[in-house]
Formats: sequence, C-alpha cells, structure tokens
Amino acid sequence: MSTEKERQLYQQGLEKTRGSLWGRIKSVFEGKSAIGEEELEQLEEILITGDVGMQYTMKLVEDLRRLITDDLSDTQLRFYLRGWIEGVVKIKKPELPLTSARGPRVTLVVGVNGTGKTTTIGKLAHRFKQTGRSTLVVAADTYRAAAVKQLQIWSERSGAQFIGGEEGGDPAAVVHDALKNALTSGVNHILIDTAGRLHTKEPLMRELEKIRDVAGRVIEGAPHEVLLVLDATTGQNALIQAREFVRAVGVTGVVITKMDGSARGGILIPIAGELRLPVLYVGLGEGLEDLLPFDAGEYAKGLIGE
Repeated sequence: MSTEKERQLYQQGLEKTRGSLWGRIKSVFEGKSAIGEEELEQLEEILITGDVGMQYTMKLVEDLRRLITDDLSDTQLRFYLRGWIEGVVKIKKPELPLTSARGPRVTLVVGVNGTGKTTTIGKLAHRFKQTGRSTLVVAADTYRAAAVKQLQIWSERSGAQFIGGEEGGDPAAVVHDALKNALTSGVNHILIDTAGRLHTKEPLMRELEKIRDVAGRVIEGAPHEVLLVLDATTGQNALIQAREFVRAVGVTGVVITKMDGSARGGILIPIAGELRLPVLYVGLGEGLEDLLPFDAGEYAKGLIGE
C-alpha cells in the first residue's frame, strides 16, 4: 500500500504520459452519442503510439468492444481502463528473505548504458538502510573509471559499504573477492553493479553469465535477484532489451527509471504483460527518495487519472 507522498509522486511523475495518453483518449470519446469502429481505430492508434504495444493494444480494443454501450460515460471508460491496466501489470512479486540461508542476499543489477543503473543502486541502498539493512555495493564495471567513482559517491550518500575493482580488471574476479569478504562482514545485502552493455553484444552478455556463475559458487543461490534497469524514455527499445536480458541471465524483476521525464510510461504494460516479470520499482525523480516500490493501482491511476 502506497503512502500519501508516494501516491502524489505517482500522479506527478506520470503527468506527461497521462496528458498524452488519457488526454487523447478522452478527446476521441468525449461528447459522442455512440462509439463505433472509427473511434476504436483512433484508440488503437493512440495506444500503439503510446508504447502500449501491438499485442496489448489489440487485446484492450477487443475487450473494450464487448463493453461499449451507447451511453458509456467518460467516468465509466476511465474506470474500466484503470482496472484493465492494473490487471495486466499486477504480477506477484517473489517473496525473498532479507538474507540468504548461507550469507547476504545478493542482487545483480543489469542493463544497457544510460538506463540509470548506478543511481538506481544508490537509491536501493538508501531504501535498505531506512529499513535497517546494511548494504555492500560492488562496482563490477571495470571498463569505466568514471562509473566506479560515480557509484562510490552514491554509496557514500546512501551510507553503504563499497568495493570497486581496478580499471581493466576481470569483473567476475571483483565479484568473487567482494562476496568472499562479505561472508565475514555481517552485511545483509549486496548490490552488484555491472557494466552497461548492449543486449546485442554476445561477448558482454556471456561475461554477465560468468559473473552470475561466480556469485553462485561463493554464496549458495546467488544471485538471489537479477534486476533489469530499463529507461522509460526509450519506449519499445526497452521491451527489446528486456527480452534479450531475460534470455541471457534469467531476470527476476524490473526497475523502470525516468518515468517522470517521459510521455512513454505505457511501455510498462507490454514489459510486464508479455514477459510476466514483476516491476519492482519505478523511478519518478532524481532524489534518493524518488525510487518507489511499484504499485499497480497507483500506476494505473497515474496513467489514466482518478
């Protein structure tokens, strides 16, 4: 259940998408004495251009066709759309213990360049600290010294411990050593940052598989979570990326960033619906407090309005 502050952030953060999506939908149906195929075709175009995707656009239009009556009001339409969207994106989250049976809980964070992985890790570490969990952040991106430095700054801001590898070093070796040290440190949670990699680059994806395998040899069951960070502003590209990361490293959950800066918040619908992946967090601002646990109901309201 979201707090009042979180509800407000959902409304504010999805304002651009809501204006683009619901504003255009309302203009199609408003003042019509009857709704026919012309209006449904216009709705289809709005949903597709709003990044809802072809599969779920066609499903929604077909479901709506069965519902429509001559006296369908804006309020009824809005209520129906909210419920439909919530039903698609509300996927049960895995129940995970705060720590694993044999040591800290390990989360591997993956994604392409520029999605906001580093800031997401900092915000997650901050959230964990607020609930009393100690966190170790591991910088396994050994390709960019700037990335390691940025992550170290975020770790300091969030009060997390930090381990980074040497530039040009083996990322899997960094993870191995960091997890070995963590076993005796009493830390509750480990967040591993990985190099941003294009989903089309096979060698980099294989390296990610190596990191995953090494983590499992050090701590039984690790990584316990694989979080894929996606940028809402990239629209359908985010869905393409998600498919490939799911295939390569067994993603267990998704974080959608930059929702507040995009009119393409509808992309969350096909990501959750097609891949059946739980969206765990959404980024609705730049501050430490602006990474929120995903709430399907608040998302639907933020998208369509109250």
